[in-house]
Amino acid sequence: MILLKSFGTITAIIPDLISRSCKLGPTSAKDCNSGLLARLDIVHQLGYFRIASATFLDSLPVLTSVSQDQELHPNFKSFPTYPIILPFKQTDQEVIDYYARSSSTPIPNAPKFDGRRALDGQRSITFLKPLPPTSAGKQFELRSKVLGVYDKGKAGSVFETETTLVEKGGDVYTKAVGSTFFVRQGNWGGPKGPNTVNFPPPEGKKPDAVYTLQTTKESAHLYRLSGDYNPLHATPEPGQKMGFGGAIMHGLFSWNSTCHGLLQTLGGSDPANIKEYQARFAAPVKPGDKLVTEVWRVGEFKEGWEEVRFLTRVKGGKVVLSNGRALMKCKEVKSKL
Repeated sequence: MILLKSFGTITAIIPDLISRSCKLGPTSAKDCNSGLLARLDIVHQLGYFRIASATFLDSLPVLTSVSQDQELHPNFKSFPTYPIILPFKQTDQEVIDYYARSSSTPIPNAPKFDGRRALDGQRSITFLKPLPPTSAGKQFELRSKVLGVYDKGKAGSVFETETTLVEKGGDVYTKAVGSTFFVRQGNWGGPKGPNTVNFPPPEGKKPDAVYTLQTTKESAHLYRLSGDYNPLHATPEPGQKMGFGGAIMHGLFSWNSTCHGLLQTLGGSDPANIKEYQARFAAPVKPGDKLVTEVWRVGEFKEGWEEVRFLTRVKGGKVVLSNGRALMKCKEVKSKL
């Protein structure tokens, strides 16, 4: 069964996830030393899904074509970061209880964390094969595993996972690594974890491109159509308890829309022109904020892919995405102001 959701001019077909299995293996001393407290592999087998297109790309970038072609156009291309959303709904076809889902798979040898006090930390994704606009005639799996659970003391704990989108018996399409930060849930005696690698923008250099995006008071509610039903982005109470004053935007909205901006300004609106993408969530965004992304070409290449660095801030205010880095095939620079 395919679930069809409509909102005004938006049409989004949500993936049909038809089965789920978990495999838990033993913990080794080597795993503990590296911060991997337990090997936890989760496989989601994906049934038919079609990535939808929205005519206003700035509102729901994760569900759109890059070039604004309609879904049945021969040039329609799936937006490359779409797989980052697939783990949220799992086998469900309706709105899920986000808090129950986030705590449904305990991690052995680690405390039970409270998903009501959790934020995105950092996410990266590597694009290994272009996504098809439909999975008809194919079988896909999401393969997830825990990379580490790290104790950051009074500040909290970090939970890091890796998820790959794989055609069953065939190719790997994407590999994503993400971290969740559990606020003020540390000091349990776990490993501190490795030092992170930082990618600051070049000092004293003007950005090569600038991309702006105006959110609205409705943006967070619209983004829920992607399948991320965290109440933090819909009702004021969770955000008030966490000190944000009310509902905030999904971190992945800023993350995905910034990737969309990179492709528009430097990539010729072609998803084939990006190989890797990552950013750290530095501060919350409120619905109605205007986001400004500054992008720098640093002149370094890796196997023919040019390194690009970026940061996104609220206009006139704080940085909301830091440590931004991408590997791209850069085309003409086109700023969107």
